[in-house]
Amino acid sequence: MSDSEQQSASEEEKDEAKQEMEKLEEGDPPENLEDWPDGKAKYETFGGPEGPHTYQEGPEEKLGPSGVRHHDDGSVTIDGEKVDNPDEYKGDPIPGGPTDPNATGVPGEKKENEEAGGGDG
Repeated sequence: MSDSEQQSASEEEKDEAKQEMEKLEEGDPPENLEDWPDGKAKYETFGGPEGPHTYQEGPEEKLGPSGVRHHDDGSVTIDGEKVDNPDEYKGDPIPGGPTDPNATGVPGEKKENEEAGGGDG
């Protein structure tokens, strides 16, 4: 395959990935991570690259309000105003992640019931 043929095939794959993401943007965004695209489309940005629209004017608005902020104390604010129920703005834990209650362990972290110390010293 020549360089120009490879470049043409690569451009075609990129166009297909953009079309797949545009189709996804027309409806509601998937709720589960498994439902998002694979292949080249997973590297495309929902809403496209920065363009002529703001977050509130484009398909990104379907992902939720842009002014949501999660604070260290567990509270959540939207555009500076504290919400009554912060749990409404928290997603499900990432399977195997540090907030997953079913995770078997996080590499590099000690379990809460393990004692500190225990080294030679």
